[in-house]
Amino acid sequence: MNFKNKIFFYLLIAFGLSAYPQEIPPIQIFTPQDYGAEDQNWAITQAENNFIYVANNAGLLEYNGASWRLYNSPNKDILRSVKVVGDKIYSGGYMDFGYWKKNELGNLLYTSLTYVKNFPIQEDEEFWGIIDIEGYVLFQSLERIYIYNTTDETYGVIDSESRISKMFKVDETIYFQTNNKGIYKIDSGEAILMVPSVDIQNREIIGIYDFNDKLVFLTRENGFYQYSNNRTDKMNVNAEALFSTINIYSSTRLKDGSFILGTISNGIIQIDENGKELQRIDQLSGLSNNTVLSLIEDNYGNIWLGLDNGINVINLNSPFKVYKDKQGVLGTVYASIKTDTYLYLGTNQGLFYKPLDSNSKFNFIEGTKGQVWYLDLLKGVLFCGHDNGTFVIENNRAKKIASEKGAWIIKEIAEQPNLLLQGNYKGLNILEKTKYGWEYRNKIAGFDMSSRYFEFISSSEILINHEYKGVYKIEVDSSFSKVLNSQRIPIDEGVKSSISKYNNSILYSYKEGVFIYKDELNSFKKDSILSSLFGQERYVSGKLINDNKGNRLWGFSKNEIIYVESGKLSNEPQINTVPISSEIRNMKAGFENVLYLRNDNYLIGTSDGYLIIDINRLEQSSQEIYLNNVAYSTLYNEHIPLDLESSTELENETNNIRFKYSTTNYNKLTSSKYQYRLNGIYDNWSDWSSNSEVFFKNLPPGDYKFEARAETGGNVSSNQISYSFSIDKPWLLKPLAIVLYIILALILAYLVHYFNKRYYKKQKQELLQKKERELELEQLESQRQLMQFKNKNLRLDIENKNRELGTATMNLVKRNELLNNIKEELSKTKPLNEVQNVIKLINSNLNSTGDWKLFEEAFNNVDKDFMRTIKALHPSITPNDLRLCAYLRLNLSSKEIAPLLNISHKSVEVKRYRLRKKMGLSHDQSLSSYIIEL
Repeated sequence: MNFKNKIFFYLLIAFGLSAYPQEIPPIQIFTPQDYGAEDQNWAITQAENNFIYVANNAGLLEYNGASWRLYNSPNKDILRSVKVVGDKIYSGGYMDFGYWKKNELGNLLYTSLTYVKNFPIQEDEEFWGIIDIEGYVLFQSLERIYIYNTTDETYGVIDSESRISKMFKVDETIYFQTNNKGIYKIDSGEAILMVPSVDIQNREIIGIYDFNDKLVFLTRENGFYQYSNNRTDKMNVNAEALFSTINIYSSTRLKDGSFILGTISNGIIQIDENGKELQRIDQLSGLSNNTVLSLIEDNYGNIWLGLDNGINVINLNSPFKVYKDKQGVLGTVYASIKTDTYLYLGTNQGLFYKPLDSNSKFNFIEGTKGQVWYLDLLKGVLFCGHDNGTFVIENNRAKKIASEKGAWIIKEIAEQPNLLLQGNYKGLNILEKTKYGWEYRNKIAGFDMSSRYFEFISSSEILINHEYKGVYKIEVDSSFSKVLNSQRIPIDEGVKSSISKYNNSILYSYKEGVFIYKDELNSFKKDSILSSLFGQERYVSGKLINDNKGNRLWGFSKNEIIYVESGKLSNEPQINTVPISSEIRNMKAGFENVLYLRNDNYLIGTSDGYLIIDINRLEQSSQEIYLNNVAYSTLYNEHIPLDLESSTELENETNNIRFKYSTTNYNKLTSSKYQYRLNGIYDNWSDWSSNSEVFFKNLPPGDYKFEARAETGGNVSSNQISYSFSIDKPWLLKPLAIVLYIILALILAYLVHYFNKRYYKKQKQELLQKKERELELEQLESQRQLMQFKNKNLRLDIENKNRELGTATMNLVKRNELLNNIKEELSKTKPLNEVQNVIKLINSNLNSTGDWKLFEEAFNNVDKDFMRTIKALHPSITPNDLRLCAYLRLNLSSKEIAPLLNISHKSVEVKRYRLRKKMGLSHDQSLSSYIIEL
C-alpha cells in the first residue's frame, strides 16, 4: 500500500463513522446565548453541591442545573483556568489569579491573590492551569508555577527557562512539561527533570495518567507513551492509526478506565484501556462544535465539554441512546422490526435497513418510497404494510404482493396456517400462502371501514376499531369471504384510540381510559388501574403496544412512557415508567412504535430518528434541591438579595419576595419539575412546574415558611428546602400606633362629646333665638299691621284733610275772586261814596288774617313739618313768603295764588322772584319743584 493510499485509508477510518448519524448518548447543548457569555470555554470544574463552573472568555460561569450566571472577571479579561477546592473556586486569567467564595446572599465574591499577596506577576502572564494538592494550590502560567499555601497563605515560585505547556496531577504528584526540555515532577517545591523531550520525541503532552502502576503520557499527535523504571516507550494500541489523523487538545480518564480525547477538529473520541475506539461524537453526530478546549467527567458520569463555541454535556451513562437523522433522509419512524441480522425502519419516506448492532448507515429499499405503516415478521416472512399496498421483504428487496391501498396491520388466523388477515383503508382482506409465496386472495365483503386496529375474539369473530366511528364486532364466514353479522359495540369513539390484546384480554384505549372487553356481556368494562395511568390531563395517545418478547404492555402519556408487566407474586400488574415527556421524545402521537431489541433494550421511533432505552439502567435515584437566591422588592424596585442562612423580617413596604431554586439534573431527556408551598397563606403544595423560581406579591403581614421540592425522572428530591421569614405589620398597625389610636380615639370621643354638647347647646340657643325671633317677628308683624292700620287711617285722615284743605282753598280763592269782582263792579258805580263802605268791607274780608290762620292750621295738619323745614333752610323768609311757599307747596299757579294774597298776578311773579333770590335758587331751577320736593 503506497503512501497516498495509507493516508486515504486513515482518513476513511477517521471520518467514515461520522459521515452519517449514529446512536449516541443524549447531548445537552448550551449556546453562548443560553449561558449569556462569550464563545470559548477554557476549563470546567464541579463543586461538592454539583454546581458547574466554567472559565469563559467573559468571566466565570456558574450553572446550578436550572440557570446560568456570569461573574465577570475583575480585570474584564479572559479566564483560562478554574478549579473548585473546598468552598472556594480558584480561577486564573490575564496577569491575575485568585478565588471566588459565596457570601451569605448566595453570590460569589472574588479575592485576587496576586494583589492581596503581592505575587511577582510578569508582564502579560496568563494562568492556564490550577491544581490542588495537600493544602496547596498551584497556578501555572506559560513561564512559571506559583505554589500557594492555603494554610499560612505563603507562596513559592518555580521558574522555567522554556515555555510550560501544561501541568498534571497523578497520585498526589505534580508533573509539568516544558518545551524542548521534557517532563518534570515537583518534589518538595523543586522541579526535577524526569523525562527528557527526546524520550518522547519532542511530542506535546496532553495528559498523564496512572495505568497499571505505570505512568502513561498521551501526546497531541502520536498516541501514548509509557514510563516505567526510568524508561519511556511508545505504546502500540488498537487505535494507533487514529492518532496520526487527529489533533488532541484535551483529555480525561473516566471512572470506568476509558479515555475521552478532545480534539481540535474532530469532536471527542472515547477509547478503552487497550486503545480500542468505543465511539466518537462530532458536530455531524450531535455536538455543537468540533473543537474541544476542555472536558471533565462530573459526579453523575456526564461528560462536560468546553468548546470553541458553546458548552455541551454528554449523558454518557444515560440509559438512552439517540439516533437523530439531521439530513432528513429517514423522516418520521412509524414502524420498526429486526431480524437476526438487520434492523428495519418504516418511515414516511419508505423502508430502510442496516446491519444490526453496527454504526453503518441506513440503506433504502428500492420500490418502497412513500409511507410505511407496518412491519412484522410472521411465519418467518417480513411483511411491510405500505400506503401503496403490501410488500414482502426478501434479501432486502421488496416484492409487492397486494395493491390494496393503505395496508395496515396483519394478523395470523387460528387454525388457518396458510391465511393472514389484513386491515386496510377500505376494510379487511385475506393474504394466502401458495406455492408461489404469499399472495392477495380476496377482500372480505360486507365491511368497508378503515381497519387499522383489530383483534380476534374467536376464529370467526373480530373486533375492529375506527377512530371516528367507534368499535365494531363482525362475524365472518368460514372461508373468510364475507361478513355474516356486524354490530357497533356501545362505547364512545376516540381520536388516537386503539385496540390491542395483552394477557389474552382485548383492551380498548382512548381519552376516557382503558377498557377491557367482556365477551359474555358483549361490552367493555373500565380498568381502573390502567385508566389511572392515562388520565385526561396526561393523555397524549390511546395507542397500546403489546411487546410479546418482553411480555410488556407499552403506553404513552404526557410526561412519561409507561410499560406494564405481569406481577411476579400476584395478579396485579406492575407499573413502570420511563421519564421522558412527550415534548422531549418527539413522537408522532397515535403512531408510536416500540421494538424489543435485546437484553431489555427497546427502540422507540421519533419524528427524526429513534431512541434506544435500556430499561435495566433506568435510575431510581433522586436529586437534591438547592435554594440559590432569596430577594425582596417593592413592585417598582430591583430585587434585593437576602441572607440564605437566617430568617428575615421584612418591612411591610417590601412585601414582595422571590425564591430561586434548582436541582443539578444534567440529563437531556429527563426533565426536573418543582413544587412549592408557602405556609402561612398557601399551605397546600402547588402543581408541579418546570419553573425554578416563584415570586410572591403583596403578602399580608404575618409569619411564613417557604418550602420547595423537586421531581426528576419520577423521583421526588431527597430533601426539601425551607426559608422562614415574616412580613412586619404596617406602621399604622404597630403597638405604638395602636396606643396613639387609643389616645386619638379618646381625644376624638371627648371632642365628639364636647362638640356634640356644644352643638346641642348651640342648637338650643339657636332654637330659643329662633323662637325669640319668631316672637319678635310676630310682634313686628303685629306692629306692622297696626302701623299699616294707623297709616291707613292717617292716610285717610290726611286725604280727608287734603280734600278739606283743597276745598277750603278753592272756596277761598273763589270767594276772593268773587269779592274782587264785586269790588270792581262797585268801583264802577256812581256815586262812589255810596259804595265806599261796601268796598272797605270787601277789602277787610280780602285782607283778613283769619282766613290765613284757618288755612295755616289746616295746612299744618296735612304737612306739619313743611313750615319748620322751610324756615330752617331759609331763615330770612317772611310770613308772607311762608304763605307763598304754602300755596306753591299745594302746586297752585300764580293766577290761583293772586286772589289768595289779594294782589295781582304780576305781583305774585315779583314775590316769586324775590323768594327765589332769598332761597338762592339758580335761574334754571324751578321754585315750585324745589318747594314741592322738600
